[in-house]
This record gives sequence, C-alpha cells and structure tokens, in this order.
Amino acid sequence: MGVRGRSPVRDYILILIGASIMGFAIKNIYDPMGLVTGGASGVAIILKKQFGVPLWLTNTAINVPLFAAAARLKGWKFIRRTLVATVALSVSLYVIPEIPFLMDDLFLTALFGGIITGAGAGIVFACQATTGGTDMLAALIRRWMPHYTIAQIMQVLDAIIVLIGAGVFGITYALYALIAIYSVSKVSDGIIEGMKYSKVAYIISDKSKEIAAAILKEMDRGVTALDARGMYSGNRKDVLFCVVSRKEIAQLKELIVGHDAQAFVIVSDAREVLGEGFIEYRQ
Repeated sequence: MGVRGRSPVRDYILILIGASIMGFAIKNIYDPMGLVTGGASGVAIILKKQFGVPLWLTNTAINVPLFAAAARLKGWKFIRRTLVATVALSVSLYVIPEIPFLMDDLFLTALFGGIITGAGAGIVFACQATTGGTDMLAALIRRWMPHYTIAQIMQVLDAIIVLIGAGVFGITYALYALIAIYSVSKVSDGIIEGMKYSKVAYIISDKSKEIAAAILKEMDRGVTALDARGMYSGNRKDVLFCVVSRKEIAQLKELIVGHDAQAFVIVSDAREVLGEGFIEYRQ
C-alpha cells in the first residue's frame, strides 16, 4: 500500500515515469560517456563496453535472481513496487532510442545526467520503490551482516562498481561519475523531502521573554519555550525553539542581537516542516 489516502494506481504510473526517466539518462548520457555511477546500471555499462552486452539484458539478468531470493525471504507483496520499477527500467533501456546527447564538457554531462537521473529516482523513491540492483542486494546481505546498515552496504557495493569502472574507462571518468552520483543524491532528496528547507533556532538568553515577544510581534512566527537546566550552574532557564524560513533567518539573528548581544543561538537546517505557515499536509 502507498501513503494512506493516495491512489496506488497513481503511484504505479509515477513509478513507470520515474524509471523511464532514469532509463533515458543511463542509455543516452551515462553509457555513451562512460560514466559508471554504481548499481546494476553501472555493471551494465561496464559489460557493454567490454563484451557488447545490451544494457537491458544485464539489468534484467542481475535483478532476476535478486528478486527470486527477496521474494523467498520476504514475500512478493514486499517487493512488488520495486519489481514494477525494475521491469520498467529494463524495458525503457530496451525501447528508448539512442539519441545523440553527447556533450563536449564532461562536467556538464555528469551534472546534467545526475539531475535527470535524480529526478527519476526521486519519483520512484517517493512512491516507496527502488529499481533493484544494489538496493536489493544490500537488503539481502544485511540478513547475514546485521551490524551494518543497508546504506553502508550499498556504499561499499557501489564503490566497488565505480572502481571497476575506473579501471575500464579511466580515473578521469570515475571522478566525473562522482559528480553525477552527488547530483543524483541531492535532486532525489529534494523531490522526496521537498526543496523548501527551513531553519530551526534554539535561543538561550536571560531576556527570553522579550525575544519571544518580539518574534511573535515583528516576525509573526510561533515560539516555544523549553524548560531547561544548565548542568554546570544548576540554574533553570527557558530555551526558545523557533522555526523560520531561510530568508527570515537573518532577520531573526538581528532581532535576537538587538535584545541580547550575549544570547547563545544554535541554528540548524530543517529538511521539511509541515503545518501552518510552512508546507501544507497533502495526501
């Protein structure tokens, strides 16, 4: 099941779209330029270069035994969305025509390829699916190595594939592949978690009441007072907790300093803030 209240049919359509976007990037950007970014697609690009094996065939051959093992251990219900995404990726690698998409600038190619792949991957991940490959293999390996996380195992597997790619295409291409990997991560995270990053401020001050009143009046933002105690002094003091947008953080700092130049302030990023004044809840 998808997110409560969201149509599974809509999710599957989005999975097909996301996987097709990834297939386009792999076939027309990564493969022609020799950018091995890990995963089953990275293995496919290496085997095509060395032995001429079609991308779709390698992707399918890698995932069939992985899905069989995963289905035996966890059941088909657990992997059905990922199965749809993986099949869609293999089909897209087969049917999407080869379009001249080469760029003379490797940096721009890696960056643009990462953005396109990240967009497709983000759509797939947001629908609670993956495209198999090292994701599935890492989940299986973790059953025998539970002291490692799936993310850690995936990093090792992908690093090995990237290193093999460096041996086949050269270290320069491997370094540019890292740019693509970084771009994929950032874009997919942005799609999954939203691009509207906010700032969280923790404010410790002897003038917390005045600062809180000013935030409420001048910035029209909510403030929460957290009861805290200094472990060294043993004194109790309110810690103000406030969430603002990125463009408001400078105003908040100025407001705090205006009331107490000695205030202790901690500012951190908030990936996603749901509720009034920020992102509305959506089903």
